[in-house]
Amino acid sequence: MADKASKNHEGGRKSSWGVEMANRRTRFQVNRVETGAASANGELDPLNEGDDAVERYTAIGEDDLGQRKSSNAAEEIALIGDGATGDGARGASPTIVSQNHEMSTGYDTRYAKSFRHFTREALPRLDNYRNIMSIQAAYRPTLDELHHETLHGKPGTQAANAKTNVGESEGMVKFGWIKGVLVRCLLNIWGVMLFLRLSWVVAQAGIGEAMLLIISTSVVTTITALSMSAISTNGEIKGGGTYYMISRSLGPEFGGSIGLIFSLANAVACAMYVVGFCEAMVDLLGTYDLSISGDKMHDIRIIGSITIILLLGIVVIGMEWEAKAQLVLLFVLLAAMLDFVIGTFIGPLDAEEEARGFVGYKLELLRENFWPDYRYAENVDHDFFSVFSIFFPAATGILAGANISGDLSDPQGAIPKGTLLAIVVTTVSYLLFALMAGWTVERDASGIVSELINGTAYICANRTEKCSWGLHNSFQVMELVSAFGPIIYAGCFAATLSSALASLVSAPKVFQALCKDELYPYITWFARGFGKNNEPVRGYVLTFFIAVAFILIGELNAIAPLISNFFLAAYALINFSTFHASLIKPIGWRPTFKFYNMWMSLAGSIMCVLVMFLISWWTALLTLAVVLALYLIVTYRKPDVNWGSTTQAQTYKNALVSVQQLNNVEDHVKNYRPQILVLSGMPNFRPPLIDFAYLITKNLSLMICGHILKGPVPQRVHNSLTHKGQSWLRAHRVKGFYNHVDEVSFEDGAKALLQASGIGKLRPNILLMGFKADWRECPRTDLIMYFNVMHKALDLHMAVAILRIREGLDYSNELIGSSDTKEEANGTGPMANGGKGGLGINGAAGEGGLEVDKNYLDARMGSQCSLPRNQSFSQMSQELYKFLSVGLRQITTRASSMSDVSSPGTPRLERHKGMGDDESPSNNAMDGKGQISGSQAGDAEEGRAETDREDITEVFKNSLRGKKDRKEERMPRTDHLKGPGGVDLPKELLHRITQFQRRQKKGTIDVWWLYDDGGLTLLLPYIISTRRNWASCKLRVFALANKKDELDFEQRSMASLLAKFRIDYSVLKVIPDITKKPKEETKTFFEGLISDFVQDGNNEEEEENSATITEAELLAMKDKTNRHLRLRELLLENSMEANLVVMTLPMPRKGVVSAPLYMAWLEALTQDMPPFLLVRGNQTSVLTFYS
Repeated sequence: MADKASKNHEGGRKSSWGVEMANRRTRFQVNRVETGAASANGELDPLNEGDDAVERYTAIGEDDLGQRKSSNAAEEIALIGDGATGDGARGASPTIVSQNHEMSTGYDTRYAKSFRHFTREALPRLDNYRNIMSIQAAYRPTLDELHHETLHGKPGTQAANAKTNVGESEGMVKFGWIKGVLVRCLLNIWGVMLFLRLSWVVAQAGIGEAMLLIISTSVVTTITALSMSAISTNGEIKGGGTYYMISRSLGPEFGGSIGLIFSLANAVACAMYVVGFCEAMVDLLGTYDLSISGDKMHDIRIIGSITIILLLGIVVIGMEWEAKAQLVLLFVLLAAMLDFVIGTFIGPLDAEEEARGFVGYKLELLRENFWPDYRYAENVDHDFFSVFSIFFPAATGILAGANISGDLSDPQGAIPKGTLLAIVVTTVSYLLFALMAGWTVERDASGIVSELINGTAYICANRTEKCSWGLHNSFQVMELVSAFGPIIYAGCFAATLSSALASLVSAPKVFQALCKDELYPYITWFARGFGKNNEPVRGYVLTFFIAVAFILIGELNAIAPLISNFFLAAYALINFSTFHASLIKPIGWRPTFKFYNMWMSLAGSIMCVLVMFLISWWTALLTLAVVLALYLIVTYRKPDVNWGSTTQAQTYKNALVSVQQLNNVEDHVKNYRPQILVLSGMPNFRPPLIDFAYLITKNLSLMICGHILKGPVPQRVHNSLTHKGQSWLRAHRVKGFYNHVDEVSFEDGAKALLQASGIGKLRPNILLMGFKADWRECPRTDLIMYFNVMHKALDLHMAVAILRIREGLDYSNELIGSSDTKEEANGTGPMANGGKGGLGINGAAGEGGLEVDKNYLDARMGSQCSLPRNQSFSQMSQELYKFLSVGLRQITTRASSMSDVSSPGTPRLERHKGMGDDESPSNNAMDGKGQISGSQAGDAEEGRAETDREDITEVFKNSLRGKKDRKEERMPRTDHLKGPGGVDLPKELLHRITQFQRRQKKGTIDVWWLYDDGGLTLLLPYIISTRRNWASCKLRVFALANKKDELDFEQRSMASLLAKFRIDYSVLKVIPDITKKPKEETKTFFEGLISDFVQDGNNEEEEENSATITEAELLAMKDKTNRHLRLRELLLENSMEANLVVMTLPMPRKGVVSAPLYMAWLEALTQDMPPFLLVRGNQTSVLTFYS
C-alpha cells in the first residue's frame, strides 16, 4: 500500500523549495478539533463523533492518498505538528502538493478538512467574542486547555444548543433603518402639534421667535440623538432601547428607574394620543351634528376604548403588521402635509376663507407676523418659555426607533442614521410650515364676509364678541389653508394613531427588557416573550389596561406635563451617559460614531433638566423624586448584574486616584489605623476569627483574609476560591478582602502574604493568627514554621496578634456539606482542618491545612465538566449561572436579549477521603491531634456529585439578589450558618460560632499592658469597647510596677497617662510582685507542657534543625519562665470572669528562645482562660496626647 501511494504521487510532491517529497509520508495525531464553527458549517466534528473520528483522522487509508481534490480544483496545504503531539512531526516544513499545476497554489486537505484540525488554537473570529449564551457564540479554548498536555474541552453541548437556537431565530422579523427607525421617528415627531398647535405657536411667538423656538427644540433633540448614537455604536444594542442603553452605560440603578418611568410614560402617552384622536373625531362628527351618546366626554371614552382595542389587535398579531400599519399612516400623513402646502399656493378659494384670515402670501403680512404677540390665554400670561414648554413635547418622538432596538437588523447603524435624518426632516418641515402659516394667515379674523369691504375683518381689539378665527383663535388653520380639508382630518388621525401605535409598542418592549433583568420585584412574569419575535404579549395587555384606564378618565391635560418630563428625564440621562463615559474614558468606550462631544452632551443634559422646569416646575420635582425613589430601591436590592457600566469604571478610577493621593500623605500617629492581615483560610472555616478582626477594622481600616494552599490549583479554582471568599464576606456583611497563595508551605505562604498584601499605604500593619493549640502533637517542622512566621512579621516591623478562645476557631467540619465522609468530618481528610483553636490558616501548621494534590485536581477540576470555562466574567451570561452546577454541563437556556454578566458562583473544593501512609511535612495537613493526612485521592466522587450541585446551586441562589435574598441579608448573620445538608446548627454551637457578633453581657475587658509596645495593646481593646455590642464592657487596666515601694507613684503615673490618652477605664491595678516565685503546682503544670521537648546535652546542630528545649536554654530563660508562670497565677486570680483578656505578647527573641519553649509560655498564659488576645506592637507609637 505504501508503495502504491508513493507511485501515485511520484514526481508530483515537492516542497515549496522544489525538493522532491515523493517517498515521504506525513504522520500526525489530532489531539483536539475546534467545533464551534465546524458544527455551524456542517463540517465533520471529531470531538462529537468520539475517539473513532480521531483515529480516522490520525491514520488515513493510503488508498485515499492522491485521490482528494478540492471542489474548485485548488491546491491545499497540510500544516504538520502545530497541535500534534508526535515529536517526529514537530518542526517539519509545510508540504506542498501540486494537484493541478495549471491552477494557483492552494491547500492540501487530504488529512483534514480545514486548518482547525491541526491546532488547538482558535483563529480570531467575531463569534469568539460574543456572550457565552449568544446563539452565535463560538468555542474558544481556555488557557488551561492550551497550556496543559491532556486537558481537552467538550463544547459539543454548547455547539448543539447554539445550532438549535440559530434554527429558532431564523424566522424572526427584523427591520432596517428606514422602516424600523426613520418612519417611526417621523410619525412620532409629526404629531397633532403639527396640525393643531403650530399655528397658535406662530401667533404667539411670531415667525422669527417660532423658528428660534423650533431650532432650540431641535438643538436639544439633536444633541440627545448624537449622544444616543455614540452609545448605540459602542457595542451591540439588544432589546430594551432607552432602558438598555442607560442601564448598560450608567448601571442598573439609573437604568432601572428610567426604564420603569419610561414604560409608564409611553403607556399613558398612548392614552393621550388616542384621546387626541377621539377629540378630533368628535369635532368632525360635530360639524355634521352627529353624536354617539349626546355627551362629548362619553363619546371620547367610547371611541377611545374601541380604538385602543383595534391597536392592541394590530400589535398582538405581530411587529410586521404594525410596521405595515405605520407605513399606511405615514402615507396619509404625507398626503395631508402636501395638501396644506398646495393650499398655501392656491390661496383663498372664496370670500369666506379670506374673512376667516387666510389671505395667501403677502409681504406685509410676513412683516407683521414676524414679530411676537404674546397674549393671555388658557389662564396663562404667555412668553417665549411658556410657548416653548407647550411646543417641546412635539419633539419627544426621537426614541421611537431606539425603543424597538431588539427588532432592528443592525441597531448600531440604524439608530444614528434613522434618528438624525428624522430630526433633520422634521425640523425643516416644522420651519417651513411655521413660515407658511405666518405668511398666509392673519393673527385675528372675525370670519364675517361683510367686514372685508370696510376692512374691519382683521381688527378684533375693541369687539364685544371675541374673534373666533385666525392664528390666535382657531386650531383649524391647517384645514382652512389646505386644498382639500378632509385630508387634514385624515392626517390628524394618522398622526395621533401612529404615535399611539408607537407608544403601545415601545412601552411593552422596554418593560419586557426591564423585567428580564429582575431589577424590581413582582414584575418578572412580564418578561416572557411569545412567538418567533419574542413578543411581549403580557406587556401589551398590561399597557392596554393602563391606557384604557386613562382614556376612561378622559382629562389628561393635567398629567401631560408629567409625561413630557418623564421623557425629558430619559433624554437627560442619555446625554449624561455619553458625558460620563467620555469623562471616565474606560477602555471599552470606543464608539464608532465620532460626531459627539462630551461637553455638548453635558450641555444637552443640563438643557433637558431646564426644559423640565420650564414645562412645569412641580412636575419636574415630582419626576426627580420618582427617579430618586426607584434609584434607591435598586440600590437597596443590589441586583447581581455586571454590565460594565461607567459607574463601575468611575469606582475604579476614584479608588486608584485615592490610593495614589493616600500614598503622598505623610503618616501621623493621630491617623494611625490598625490594618489587619488575618490568616483565616477560607473565611467560612473560622467565623469567630473573622468576626473578631472585624470588630477592630469595621468602618475604620483594612482587613485582608489570607488563605494558604499547599498544593497547586488551576486558575479557575483560584477564581472560584476568590469569588467564594468574597461572597461569604458580603453575605455576612463583613467589609474585607480575601487573598490566597498556593503551592507553598505555610511559612513561605505566610511570608508571601505578609510582604505582598495590600498596595501603597493600604497595607496590613498587624498580623492576626489563631493560636496553635496542637503545637505539642503536630510535626516539629510545622511548629517551627508557625514560630518563624511571627519572626518574619516582626522583621517587617509589623505588629503580631494571636487570638485564642477556649472552644477553638475552626468550624469547617460543622459547617461543611453533607457529603463529607466520617474521616473528613473528623479532620483527617487531605483537605482537613486542624484542631480547634489552632492556627487560623490553611497550611502545614495548625488549624486548617488545605492540600490539593495533582490526582485530586485532575479528578475534580481537570475536566471541562467540573467548572465553568475560562471565560471572562464580563462575557458570561446571567442565565448560565442560574442553572450551572458542578458536573453538569447540559445547560438548556434561551439567549436572553440582555444577557449581560454577573460573576459566577463558586464550586466548593471538596475534601476527598483516602488516607495514605506515604506522608511528608510538605504534603500533609494536621488535625487537632497532630494526625497527618495523606495526599492520595479517594474514589468518593460519585457520592459527592449531587452535593456539589446542591452546594453550587445554593451559592448562586445567594448571589442572585432577588427579594428573598434581600430579606435574608437583613436578617442576623446567623441565618447563613447551616450544618451538613442545610440543617440548623445546635443552639450551643451557634452560640460559640457567633460569640463575637452578639451583644456582650455586662462585664469587663481586661488589658494587661505589661510592656510599652507603642500602645497597641491598649488601643485595640479600646476600639473593641467602642463597638455597640461591647459598649457594656468596661476596661480594666493591669500594669507592672517597677519597684514595690513606688507603687503609689506608679499608679498615679499610669492614671495620668491614660487620662492624657483620653481612654476611659473602670479599674487600674498595678502589679507589684511580678518577680515573686510561682507556686509548685504551676511549675509542675509547666514542666508537663515541655516534657516532650526537653533534651539532654547541647547538640547545637540538632537544636537548630528541630524543635527542642535544651537544659542550657531552660537555665538561661528561668527568670522569664517564672515571670510568665507568675502572670498565669495573676490571670487566674483576676481575669477568669472577663469577657475578653488582652495582654502584651512576650517578645520571641531570635536565637535566644526556641519555638517549643515560647509556645509553652503562651500556653501557660492562655490555657482555660476566656477569649484571649496576645498583642505585640512594632514599638512605634500608635497613641498620642497631642492635639
